Amino acid sequence: MLVFAHRGASADAPENTLLAIKAALTQGCDGIEIDVHQHGDKLVVIHDHWLHRTTNGTGQLKDHSFEALQQLNAGSDERIPTLWQVMECIAGRCLLNIEIKGVSDVQLVLDNIEKAIHELNFTLDHFIVSSFDHHLLRSIKAHNPDLKIGALTASKPIEYAAFAQALNAYSVNADISFVDEAFVLDAKQRGLKFFVYTVDQPADLATLASWQVDGVFSNGPGKAKAFLAK
Repeated sequence: MLVFAHRGASADAPENTLLAIKAALTQGCDGIEIDVHQHGDKLVVIHDHWLHRTTNGTGQLKDHSFEALQQLNAGSDERIPTLWQVMECIAGRCLLNIEIKGVSDVQLVLDNIEKAIHELNFTLDHFIVSSFDHHLLRSIKAHNPDLKIGALTASKPIEYAAFAQALNAYSVNADISFVDEAFVLDAKQRGLKFFVYTVDQPADLATLASWQVDGVFSNGPGKAKAFLAK
């Protein structure tokens, strides 16, 4: 079972910062999940479109210039990184799940991925692009049919993983609150991978492993890896 560092190793460093990315790599994660918002022609790595939860800023991302955002403290004197800075930090050493949140121009994401493949030791197989916005995922698949997409859900649909199959997704990325063995089995019968967020408790890891879940997103990837290795 793969272990993705959720927003980096966010139990040990401020989420979605380069410090959290470096901690995740040190802990031996299989992949790293980050959140991306578009700001003009830039892609910034932050979970919320409001600033106050994860930085010392106030208001929304759109209320500030890119230069002003770069001056904010995102915890432990870290800055809000760009997608490219995160890619430079990882440099093909693990998988990268890019969750697109406030993004209107998917070509920006695709251009970053293509550049990283040419310059940073990534291959196309290193990337999964996920979103709760399935319209965006459909657009990404239309632009690059070979790029893996992860269809996010915080529910258990009546037809289980049919929504992800319809998108030609690589994976279902599902909230642990709504995951059961039938949901996992349905996805696998449709040829989909099944990833679960956010998983930090050993008992949950054991249950999901018994259901043959393909991967989990964990705030403490090192601890999750150590437990699964037992």
